[in-house]
Amino acid sequence: MSDHRTPAIERVPGIFLLVSVFVIAICGLVYELLAASLSTYLLGSSVTHFSIVIGIFLTAMGLGSYLTRFVIRYLADAFIAVQIGIGLIGGLSAAILLFTFSVTDVYLPVLVGVLLLTGSFVGMEIPILIRILRSREALRVTVANVLALDYLGALFASAAFPLFFVPYVGLLRTSFIFGLINIAVAGVGIRVLRPMLRRSLKLTTAAVVAAVVLAVGLLGSGAFSSFTESLLYQDDIVLTRQTPYQRLVVTRWRDDVRLFIDGNLQFSTVDEHRYHETLVHPALSALPGAETVLILGGGDGLAAREVLKHANIQRIDLVDLDGEMIKLFREVPFLANLSGNALSNPQVSVHVQDAGKFLEETSSSWDVILIDLPDPNNLSLGRLYTRSFYRLAARRLAATGIIVTQATSPFYAPEAFWCIVETLRSTTFGPEEKDRFYVYPYHAYIPSFGDWGFVMASRKPVAPPRLTLKPGMALKFLSSEMLPSLFSFPQDTLSPQAIEPNRLDDQVLVKYYRHGWRRFGP
Repeated sequence: MSDHRTPAIERVPGIFLLVSVFVIAICGLVYELLAASLSTYLLGSSVTHFSIVIGIFLTAMGLGSYLTRFVIRYLADAFIAVQIGIGLIGGLSAAILLFTFSVTDVYLPVLVGVLLLTGSFVGMEIPILIRILRSREALRVTVANVLALDYLGALFASAAFPLFFVPYVGLLRTSFIFGLINIAVAGVGIRVLRPMLRRSLKLTTAAVVAAVVLAVGLLGSGAFSSFTESLLYQDDIVLTRQTPYQRLVVTRWRDDVRLFIDGNLQFSTVDEHRYHETLVHPALSALPGAETVLILGGGDGLAAREVLKHANIQRIDLVDLDGEMIKLFREVPFLANLSGNALSNPQVSVHVQDAGKFLEETSSSWDVILIDLPDPNNLSLGRLYTRSFYRLAARRLAATGIIVTQATSPFYAPEAFWCIVETLRSTTFGPEEKDRFYVYPYHAYIPSFGDWGFVMASRKPVAPPRLTLKPGMALKFLSSEMLPSLFSFPQDTLSPQAIEPNRLDDQVLVKYYRHGWRRFGP
């Protein structure tokens, strides 16, 4: 009887360890993605921070793998201890980073410390597992099984993290959940590997304590998130959303409602009318017969609100990547009221899509194209300010059409502003790629942002000194008298020398942008 049962009993630890490989591979990659995503949300520049996080994390994994050479005995104990350590540190990592950013100025050193600790523990897992499994099967089979499951787990994590955990669970809760998963692996391991353990009681106690800490963190994650965000914003937070693309925070103080995306102010109701009037009305004044308008970005509906003030407009197409943002500004009453319910207006057709993909796939054309996208502070956004992007837009522009783009601050980031101007000037289009835009840079003062720049590019010449608003336009900021003055620049915002256009292969605009704004703060 015992001869038949023994192989099945012997297989149990091996099966558990192989399943553990898959689970811990998921957890390890999730901790890495959490650190990179949080750093991107808090500090911007996704490529930079993802690269830094990946580099430090992989280095730490190499260090952890090296340290396992000093683990000579009690491999099962070491495996359980590593699971408890990584579960506790990885599970608390998001909370530690959020709190550090909110209350201190040492975020980057703490980030490096968290990555080194977490990565070192992750790097210890596979070498220890291989050594345990090696006693049960040939090394060739062990390595093949372990690495196959490890890579499969990484694939699962890389798909599930952006598609499910970020939009539906949130970064903080995800961190605690995966910490508990590591502790669960340790708990099952204590039971399955008990005959191999030497310190099972101590390990059990440590696992229970870690599980309690993480469970309390998970239950209180909502309150903790609200607390840390309240430290980052001066006004009361009235709404937060984590979308697949960004963190949306809406604050309010008296009548001032503000939208922040990934911590960056997008508008304040005190002066957003200045920005949106300046974005919209100069072009529609230059082309008074325009009937169709395309808005790229502008998911808050505020630019559409201004366009709808023109009675001759027949159709507005609005393209925004973030469907959750559109939903908020269409369905939440106090947000929808800001745009006069523009996103629900039958003249407005909303398209949830990337702006570049939309321009590639559509066959429609428009009289005016308004580009109301975030500043080009990373490569993903910078591609929407390239000659190739403007060439796409030109193909969708009517024969007498006009393009307008917001173009950051000519005072704080003059190189970036004039780079956008130069990019539009150097864009060629038409049947033989010989046509060029007539380009007219202009600017306005918006208290929340300072001196802010825009660029108008038209297929036909425009005379800015002769621009006037249509009669009866009820605007808060612009007037016919001041409209021509928007196109005059003071000496300290004029174009620097040797500004290059922004191309897809070099993204010089992002460099100009970072260099400009870095002069005025971290």
